[in-house]
Amino acid sequence: MSAYIDPAILALFIPTFFFVSVTPGMCMTLSMTLGMSIGVRRTLHMMWGELIGVGLVSVLSVVGVAAVMLNYPGLFSLFKYVGGAYLIWLGIQMWRSRGKMAISEVGEGATQSGALTLAMQGFITAIANPKGWAFMISLLPPFISTSRPMGPQIAALVGLILIIEFSCLVLYASGGRTLRHFLAKSGNVRLMNRIAGSLMMGVGVWLALG
Repeated sequence: MSAYIDPAILALFIPTFFFVSVTPGMCMTLSMTLGMSIGVRRTLHMMWGELIGVGLVSVLSVVGVAAVMLNYPGLFSLFKYVGGAYLIWLGIQMWRSRGKMAISEVGEGATQSGALTLAMQGFITAIANPKGWAFMISLLPPFISTSRPMGPQIAALVGLILIIEFSCLVLYASGGRTLRHFLAKSGNVRLMNRIAGSLMMGVGVWLALG
């Protein structure tokens, strides 16, 4: 993988995406509540649907960014500033967050849902979040290099995203009541938000000034 992506870039990308992914959000909350109500094994059906959605969003985002980078370098320079400012704004919002996660309950119908229904629920949750699209489009540019082949870079980044996302989904689904109790305390979620927010602000500054 180091032949396609600079190891220094990987050293920043992996922790950044991990902390952003593991921070409580729509998909992680869904995974945790399903894991508690229908079990981790059945929740895997939701996970593969969600991963397809995340993979689709990631591929479309990074391909779009790469196309702009190669064909419109002037526009890409402007995009870097806008994307960097957006990531900094997101980081500030995460720092300002009080951090207490509102944990929704899974409806009674979830216990009777089939594998395809659960997969569709995960897929729709992943692609229907506009913040997810904006985040991917803003986060990925600084990790793409014009001096290396685009195809392998895209494959490597998307592969890492899916591995990290799946690991976090399993963590939430298997954590059950212990994780729920941990996340119910605003101080714990606030710390996670601030770590992720700091990393996003750092990437935003790097993107805008790089």
